Amino acid sequence: MSDDAPSPENDAGPAVPSGAVSRELPIINKRGLHARASAKFVQMVERFNAEVWVTRGSETVGGTSIMGLMMLSAGPGTTITVSAIGPDAEAAIEAITELVASKFNEEGT
Repeated sequence: MSDDAPSPENDAGPAVPSGAVSRELPIINKRGLHARASAKFVQMVERFNAEVWVTRGSETVGGTSIMGLMMLSAGPGTTITVSAIGPDAEAAIEAITELVASKFNEEGT
C-alpha cells in the first residue's frame, strides 16, 4: 500500500485534453444511455479517427467503453458533454449529435 494521496485523475476518470471539440447533448430517449444505446454510441465513435470522451457531472469516461457509458447513469432528461480530439473530431461530434437526437434510432419520432 502506498502513502501517496489518490490521484484526482483516477477518481474522475480520463481527462479531456485542452483543445478538444465539445458539445452538450440532452438525453431524450425513454431509457437513457442504457446498454443498447451505449453500444450504438461506441459503434458510431469507432467509425472516426478521433478520441472521444463523455462527461456527466464530474465523471468522464472514454467514448469506446460501453460499460463506462452505462455507469454514467445518463437517464432521460440528463445532459452529457461529448468531447473529441483528432483529425475527425468535428465529424465525430456531428455524427454523435445526430445519433443522440434520433433517440438512438430506437423510438418513433
